[in-house]
Amino acid sequence: MYSTDREVLQTAIDWLELNHQVALVTVAKTWGSSPRPAGSMMLMRDDGIHTGSVSGGCIEEDLVKRYVNGELTEHYPNLIDYGVDRQDALRFGLPCGGRLELVVEQLESAEPLKTLLSRITSGQLVARRVCMNTGEVSLHNVSEVNDFRYTSDDMIKVFGRAGQLTRYVASIALMLDYNVTVCDPREEYRAGWNMEGVNFTHMMPDDAVKQILNHNRTILITLAHDPKLDDMALMEALTDDLFYVGALGSKRSNDQRRERLLQLGVNQEQLQKLHAPVGLAIGSHTPPEIAVSIMAEITAARNSIAATGAQKTNV
Repeated sequence: MYSTDREVLQTAIDWLELNHQVALVTVAKTWGSSPRPAGSMMLMRDDGIHTGSVSGGCIEEDLVKRYVNGELTEHYPNLIDYGVDRQDALRFGLPCGGRLELVVEQLESAEPLKTLLSRITSGQLVARRVCMNTGEVSLHNVSEVNDFRYTSDDMIKVFGRAGQLTRYVASIALMLDYNVTVCDPREEYRAGWNMEGVNFTHMMPDDAVKQILNHNRTILITLAHDPKLDDMALMEALTDDLFYVGALGSKRSNDQRRERLLQLGVNQEQLQKLHAPVGLAIGSHTPPEIAVSIMAEITAARNSIAATGAQKTNV
């Protein structure tokens, strides 16, 4: 779940506690190109104020107008289609072939939303189910992310050299709603680290990897350029089921790294999980450009898109 969606849920709680009538709109399904993915949310209240988004803006305006006019205030959820024909799509600014199916719920109480947010914050994966016939809402624990179930942030662990490149990677990761931890046991680097919103640990890399709980939602990147530190983290990470493991370096240093890891007991199958040199081939040279290439590759992996490139970032 993105932080903007959590903000929508928290705002719904605040508005309900102020005794406003509040409706929650959720993108249930999309066809073709759509401005927002399934699971995107917006809120509307009785005085026309709204927050969040389900499109580029035109649909939100239409929904708010209909809600304020009393068209969408039924007790049971409404299922609404936008973009069912070309004229409709043009009217609401949908891309060619784009279509949205929205669920509009009249919220009655803040308590179920508080429970949902509490479970998300504690790190649980939660599915929220809405009965379209009765309006009944139920929450269910799930074992993996599927459709638009609610989840706490994916995690990025950056190992080594709490310096300039790490700051750029961490900054972009925060904007993409990751929970970021930087690990560097070296006193000369950790003493100067001060970045709001980023966790810092001075544990040894292998010990820090052992502390990871949600393996299949964790991304690990080594940036130290120091085999003594990078290899410790990679040895542990590659033997676990982490979502993504990447290492900074040139093609030559990557070949040497792979040889070292094989000698240290990492097998070929485990080594196949290593993304190295990390980052997409965009000709990056400066720390900001390298950070963009790294996070672009991670974003592609997160969205289940195969990122291709003839040559990875060389550093």
